[in-house]
Amino acid sequence: QVQLVESGGGLVQAGGSLRLSCATSERSFASAAVGWFRQGPGKEREFVATITRTGSTGYADSAEGRLTVSRDFAKNMAYLQMTSLKPEGTGVYYCATSRYAYADDSRQYEYWGQGTQVTVSS
Repeated sequence: QVQLVESGGGLVQAGGSLRLSCATSERSFASAAVGWFRQGPGKEREFVATITRTGSTGYADSAEGRLTVSRDFAKNMAYLQMTSLKPEGTGVYYCATSRYAYADDSRQYEYWGQGTQVTVSS
């Protein structure tokens, strides 16, 4: 069982920035794709961004160039830098790991963190 812990969420005004972190002690993290998902109030969980074990990235269309996903293999960490945040970015953000080389669908992910709340005020 891979344990993932997200952090970095909080309350931010529209236009502001946040950096979310995803941490694990599992060495298998390095061989997994890492994804970020958001679940807004009353909504389904949706894909936000992903980064493969080779560092290739993918983003939801809604990212509009405002998100950057990265990872630090030495620290077993992944990050989601969010800028120019909008109120519709409010929700619980989850990180997850996948055995797929590239994964942008929640069904491709096996392990999930508990999530971190992001609230963007207008």
